[in-house]
Amino acid sequence: MVGRLPVGMARSSWHSICTVSEDEVIQTVRRHFESLFPKVCPNCGRRFDTLRDYILVTRRIGLTKSYDAELGEWKTTQPIGSVAMANCPCGSTLALTTEGMMLSKRLALLEWVRVETGRRGTSPTEILEHLRDKVREQVLEESNE
Repeated sequence: MVGRLPVGMARSSWHSICTVSEDEVIQTVRRHFESLFPKVCPNCGRRFDTLRDYILVTRRIGLTKSYDAELGEWKTTQPIGSVAMANCPCGSTLALTTEGMMLSKRLALLEWVRVETGRRGTSPTEILEHLRDKVREQVLEESNE
């Protein structure tokens, strides 16, 4: 697969990955997560109308995980994806995932994480946790304005 673009990745998207800013990555992730709402807990039926509601009511658990990054599958054509988990007040575990995100965006984000781990000398999990914190900060700050 050396020298070839992943399936579903436009050449313009692939070449622009390295010039994508952290702010653009945060906005992409945030928009995707916001699109997952409303969300309902399958255990108790509690409804989370917005990402903000979800952040305020759930309790974050575990670390954000990219299965592809953990496997070293940076240029996969079939990404498994990433997951961030939280507990509903009833105790049930809920998840926000990259499932449903356009393939080109998923691959671009995965490549951005790969580049940033090398540049920052840190793990993919640390990068993803940083992004999670930033999305959370933005959502909560905007609700206070």
